[in-house]
Amino acid sequence: MHIQIINFNLDGLSHQDYSNACNEIAQTFADLPGLISKHWLNNEETNTYGGVYFWETKEAMQDYLTSEVFAQVANNPSFANATSKDFAVLEGPTKITRGIT
Repeated sequence: MHIQIINFNLDGLSHQDYSNACNEIAQTFADLPGLISKHWLNNEETNTYGGVYFWETKEAMQDYLTSEVFAQVANNPSFANATSKDFAVLEGPTKITRGIT
């Protein structure tokens, strides 16, 4: 398993409009090959949004990074200060703490 965390700030888009758009496009993400789950993040107080992606493999994440879906997200002018970080998972302790492996 591989984890990816994406964060950004909304620029010219309200929290409610963003939430509505997320509901409309959630299935697009659900259909991504190799995606186990995506947890949608928001902190309206700090204007920080994003997602935690659980991928089957690092390769699946890398395929997403070169996909049309990611290009649309990465080029969205309403997403400012975007960052993407990825992490390997320590399988042993993750199983103990009831994580997905």
